[in-house]
Amino acid sequence: MIFGWAILAIIPAILLLLNTSLFPLIKLDSTFANLLFWLTSTGTAPYGVATVLLVLLLGYRRLSKPQFMSFFLTISLGMCTSLGLNSYLKPYFNESRPNAVWLESQYLLNTDNFYSLTKAERKSEMSSTLDRLDYANSELTLSPLIKQHWKHEVGFAFPSGHTLFALTLTMIASYYLLLAGNLVLPGLLFVWSIGMGFSRMLLGMHWSQDVLASTILGGIIGLLSILVIHKTFPYLSLIYSNLMEKRKKLTDTQYNE
Repeated sequence: MIFGWAILAIIPAILLLLNTSLFPLIKLDSTFANLLFWLTSTGTAPYGVATVLLVLLLGYRRLSKPQFMSFFLTISLGMCTSLGLNSYLKPYFNESRPNAVWLESQYLLNTDNFYSLTKAERKSEMSSTLDRLDYANSELTLSPLIKQHWKHEVGFAFPSGHTLFALTLTMIASYYLLLAGNLVLPGLLFVWSIGMGFSRMLLGMHWSQDVLASTILGGIIGLLSILVIHKTFPYLSLIYSNLMEKRKKLTDTQYNE
């Protein structure tokens, strides 16, 4: 698992060291770009919730009841931690997205003014900017799906929330699935995480440093969540058992009466 985490971090690290940006590298009106959109949507609400539920279902079918309870608690802790950290770091670093910087280079957007607006105002401004892009002398053309994605994703760049979500979920799920002797699903999850990071960079949503930082943070959050739940789970199990025993006694008493 740690080896896979290192591989995931190496890719954006190399791009950062080479000062290489993956945007704009592909045609954003292509079928490939649309496929990347659907991949990245697995980490976007409400589809991200469906992704977590799917992973939980897969874990439920392969883990014992005590293992699944620990698995559920660890994922809950990891997801809440990654969401809270992402919400705090984005406005703190106040980093512009690659697509916004590119639009500024085309004299269609002023990033300083853009990021001083409220989120609702930024969505409106981005919508107007993309309408002007349709009539601008530009080689970049957006498919309807990508255009809608740009209109929706108007927050700050650092860190990549999608990558943070994917890495945290992958690290936690892989740990439990590997303990259960399953190798296929952890492999698929790591491939999904790699694809998530690439999709965020290729679609103009994030820089390589955003993906690298989220890869490192996601791994740390995943490992710490596993450690915390493993330390506290015996006590939680005891509390749960006591509550179930008291409930059973209460039910038996009411039944006898």
